[in-house]
Amino acid sequence: MSDDFLREPVRYLKGVGEKRADVWAEAHGVRTVRDLLHFYPRRYLDRSTVSMVRDLKESTESVTVVGTVRTKGVVPGRNKKRFELIFEDPRGDTMKAVWFQGVWWIRKAFENGERVAFHGKVQKYGRWFSMTHPDFDKLDADAAALDTGRIVALYPGGQAMDKVGLTSRAVRRVVYDLFKEHGLKLQESFPDWITERFGLMEGRVALRAIHFPKDQQELARAKQRLKFEEFFYIQLLLALTREERQEFAGPRFDNPGDYTRQFVREVLPFELTGAQKRALRDVIDDTQTGLQMNRLVQGDVGSGKTVVAVAAMMHALDNGFQSAFMAPTEILAEQHYANLQKYLDPLGVETQLLIGSQTKTEREAALEAIASGRAPVAVGTHALIQEGVTFEDLGMAIVDEQHRFGVAQRAEIFSKGRNPHMLLMTATPIPRSLAMTLYGDLDVSVIDEMPPGRKPVETRLRTEKRRGEMYAFLRDKLEQSQQAYVVYPLVEESEKVDLKDAVSGYEKLQAQFEDFTVDIVHGQMKSDDKDAAMARFKAGETDILVSTTVIEVGVDVPNATVMIIEHAERFGLSQLHQLRGRVGRSDVQSYCILMASYKQSAEAKERLQAMVRTTDGFEISEVDLQIRGAGDFFGTRQSGMPDLKIADVTEDEAILEEAREAAFALVERDPDLQDPKHQLLRDHFERYYAKRKLGFARVG
Repeated sequence: MSDDFLREPVRYLKGVGEKRADVWAEAHGVRTVRDLLHFYPRRYLDRSTVSMVRDLKESTESVTVVGTVRTKGVVPGRNKKRFELIFEDPRGDTMKAVWFQGVWWIRKAFENGERVAFHGKVQKYGRWFSMTHPDFDKLDADAAALDTGRIVALYPGGQAMDKVGLTSRAVRRVVYDLFKEHGLKLQESFPDWITERFGLMEGRVALRAIHFPKDQQELARAKQRLKFEEFFYIQLLLALTREERQEFAGPRFDNPGDYTRQFVREVLPFELTGAQKRALRDVIDDTQTGLQMNRLVQGDVGSGKTVVAVAAMMHALDNGFQSAFMAPTEILAEQHYANLQKYLDPLGVETQLLIGSQTKTEREAALEAIASGRAPVAVGTHALIQEGVTFEDLGMAIVDEQHRFGVAQRAEIFSKGRNPHMLLMTATPIPRSLAMTLYGDLDVSVIDEMPPGRKPVETRLRTEKRRGEMYAFLRDKLEQSQQAYVVYPLVEESEKVDLKDAVSGYEKLQAQFEDFTVDIVHGQMKSDDKDAAMARFKAGETDILVSTTVIEVGVDVPNATVMIIEHAERFGLSQLHQLRGRVGRSDVQSYCILMASYKQSAEAKERLQAMVRTTDGFEISEVDLQIRGAGDFFGTRQSGMPDLKIADVTEDEAILEEAREAAFALVERDPDLQDPKHQLLRDHFERYYAKRKLGFARVG
């Protein structure tokens, strides 16, 4: 099958037509023949995976039961109505499916006499086995093939698909006809050495087997091949990008000089940890090659990434270059500015702040200091890379919490200097599997040690009925002259309600702790008022600081030993972990108390239990990735995470590693993909992958 045919619209295929094609494109993005081939079944039915009612047991695992709808109807309940359906399996045994939500929609979804496959967890109430809110697939007459042990593919659907008759049966028929007519023309894009070395099924066979598997073994091999292929082309993009970057000249630095030595030996009141020294050594080595550095420093909250960044900037200054330090928000930029002044004033190094909210006079003074080179260090938001900002000689660009910047914003930094060295920093520990996909073209340093003397923060989960006990604990700590944060969630959609909740909580705390000072910061306050409130807390004049946002409590206050998070079930796991990192910054034992609603979703429970179980940011990130999936880990828009239709970085790490090995081996053998044996692979890559902007969390 030629590539041109793969790009043909599906509307011209037998059994599709214009109306169905429009719905298919809208619902699932299926527009071309290639899209159709990669429109993978969401599950399969065969005799080995279908249970009979008499064999059921209560279980936390989902099972599939196939049956015929016998009776259905809306049933009144104590609190609200529910929809109940009774279905009968092929042996004549019956069970229930129950819906408490969407009752009026779901009651129209079934007809008596229909054959349906129900998927869900089984519970027993009295004599009845039951599934609550099960997934379901309507089966057509041809699904009787189940009885002969054939594996039947069930496809993603939806109301719109059902309306135009694009049932699983219809999709199977379209795919079957496509393979029957054109299947033999499908070409293998991988060279023999890759399929043989990694034991891969032929691509054409895998595509047929994913839709029409002969048995479970063939299905497993087809999945392995298609997952490998998805990962492979992403890794090839990364491998080629890395290869290309090897030729990217950057400022060549000599050894560190007086500024770096004085900062590390005299200004810092502590010795760098082993992990910080390793990260700094990586930076120094990179900047001496004559090639542009592109390094990511990963480290947990409080692990000391900023110190490494400051040392890197002093290394740049020793070599006559300026540095830019970009943060995603004004509050973080201002905080970094304050910290940098504390570190660099003793060295006589001028630091300039550039943010959007400055007055015209402040901005003009900052621009002049940066352009003239008088200020070797500039700190700011994306205002640093806007038009009108010029550097005398920018040699080092540092991007903090870099996943929150768009690719285009980061790329703008290049225009401000002669390919300045790039040091990207993140306090969101990234699971290894995701790092291989997001940062496969970058060099990575991991700061996995905490500064000495720090004790792990003790985390406790409490519900409303134990609030009195929590207040008593808080009072005890305040009486020992320690300080506390109380944080409320602030979600854009319900900002007014959330703010009211925080202000009301602040007033209650004032009443409850009359003999202590309680203060509040929130986004509606003027910047000066916020700064003043945070300065009072830092100076120890405030005992309890109530805040509505995660980032606004980003001050480093070693005497703050208690972090109380209200409505903790509403925060994401990485947010909770970041918040917890605001305490535990001294040698005094610190505590994080998660105040959560008694009613929690299964996901919220999993998040909160992970917080109680571990303080290891990398373990937290693994759990977060499993709960949210890769697409949402950073937010799909920001990360540019490629669409994975069948592969899953959380479950397929072993396949990802092999695909990465294959891609990097290919580029090592044939950097320009000019070998005739790689012609089909190169054509496929250029057509479907190379033209895509590499949107991952890298620069470029």
